[in-house]
Amino acid sequence: MAEIERESMEYDVVIVGAGPAGLSAAIRLKQLDADLNVVVLEKGSEVGAHILSGAVLDPVGLNELIPDWKEKGAPLNVPVKRDNFLMLGPAGSIRIPNFPMPPLMNNHGKYIVSMANVCRWMAEQAEGMGVEIFPGMACSELVYGDNGEVKGVVAGEFGRERDGTPGPSYEPGMELHGKYVFLSEGVRGSLAKEVIAKYDLQAGKEPQKFGLGMKEIWEVKPENHSEGTVTHTMGWPLGGNAGGGSFMYHLENNQVFVGFVVHLNYKNPYLFPYMEFQRFKHHPEIAKVLQGGKRVAYGARAISEGGWQSIPKMVAPGVALLGCSAGLLNVPRIKGNHNAMLSGMAAAEAAFAAIGAGRSGDELTDYETDVRSGKIATDLKRVRNVKPLWSKFGMLASLALGGFDMWVANLTGWNPLGTLKHGKTDAAATEPADRHAVIDYPKTDGVLSFDRLTNVSFSATNHAEEQPCHLQLADPDIPIKVNLPKYAEPAQRYCPAGVYEILRDEDGSNPRFQINAQNCVHCKTCDIKDPSQNINWATPQGGEGPNYPNM
Repeated sequence: MAEIERESMEYDVVIVGAGPAGLSAAIRLKQLDADLNVVVLEKGSEVGAHILSGAVLDPVGLNELIPDWKEKGAPLNVPVKRDNFLMLGPAGSIRIPNFPMPPLMNNHGKYIVSMANVCRWMAEQAEGMGVEIFPGMACSELVYGDNGEVKGVVAGEFGRERDGTPGPSYEPGMELHGKYVFLSEGVRGSLAKEVIAKYDLQAGKEPQKFGLGMKEIWEVKPENHSEGTVTHTMGWPLGGNAGGGSFMYHLENNQVFVGFVVHLNYKNPYLFPYMEFQRFKHHPEIAKVLQGGKRVAYGARAISEGGWQSIPKMVAPGVALLGCSAGLLNVPRIKGNHNAMLSGMAAAEAAFAAIGAGRSGDELTDYETDVRSGKIATDLKRVRNVKPLWSKFGMLASLALGGFDMWVANLTGWNPLGTLKHGKTDAAATEPADRHAVIDYPKTDGVLSFDRLTNVSFSATNHAEEQPCHLQLADPDIPIKVNLPKYAEPAQRYCPAGVYEILRDEDGSNPRFQINAQNCVHCKTCDIKDPSQNINWATPQGGEGPNYPNM
């Protein structure tokens, strides 16, 4: 195929992803120098369309970025009033008192928010300062300079046929070059994955660990609503099958965010994370809130859970990893948006200093230093052992030993357990099916629980079918020849959107692997959990995927 010729545009900083990290970086760059040329490229149809988060927001990052955010109308309208932590059994619950928990677990002073709406507001602030923001512009390739540095991205390519060749309405897109490129794509971004591999940024670090977060928005009856109430649960229905837990946040207008997280290092390939979520909603503590209400939105995304020991080197020549692209989530707090904002500001400050010194295309080492010695480090180092303890010894040991470790670290800055290792990747944690029993899940009732395809319709997901499949198999034979006999092909179950199916003839013979790419909600779970690491998630055309309203 002949090399495609593209026009190019030059910027000081090119930012991929209009999430909290990317937008914070753009705003801080303009605060430092209004004359810097800054562009933000967002693959969603609009800013916020692909943002899914719990979310209880710690405003520490926003306070530093835009101190007068209240006066400027930031959509932080619901302060946390009540903070509950429950241990669930099959039919009852035990409330764990708040006083034994380290202060960092306290949600008072935080806000229940839609991060999609927070990002929309941040985009307005950025555009008002002169930042160029282009939604619907997926970044499909990195552009490298003569010395191997990242010098830009290809964005806005449309119209390829299914076989990858340019179609009749093909648009080649543009190359957007920058002195520095910031990747703030969220968890397991395709460009960040390429950069980590190319420059071996994970060398000497623990493997990144992940969870699958699924979320629904419900409108509940007024008598079931308690604005400002935050509830987290552990225990049932996962039990010993997997780590994870739930959240339920009561925001304004009788709306409730209900979500469920399953740690992706589970062993049993018969585990069905989506069905665990649906079963969970039938617990009396949850059902009493949702009964008589209606679900109005659904979505899912992977979350990074490796913490401090899994953060890769965050810089390479010309490029920096921000926010969830680097894995800055605080696992026990289930919070990463504040660190994403702080990372964006730190990267902006490093780039501003470098550009002012006449540099470009080198490593922003000051950014790396800031993350590993500043507020983000303080936040993540003291909780670094919670996840590996849970993975190795289970939930109760994690609560006891992890709580002790966090308390000492909170008081002294020293972790008595040191830095524990994670060991296997989540894909490698999957065990052969013959070591495990099939899990029998109750049928969904269409009232509190729903089948996957019905729920996907509440994510407003859309993909044009006449384009290359963005879910790429390294070897198309592996699903049937390896994953099906050895692992009962877990892609049928770990995907929260029903993308993957095993089709058979009427007599049960001739199994075939079907990819329903149009259902994909861009959670990246397949890229992470496939035991053969055979699936590569690549970005589809810009503007496609979910269209989340106020997730």
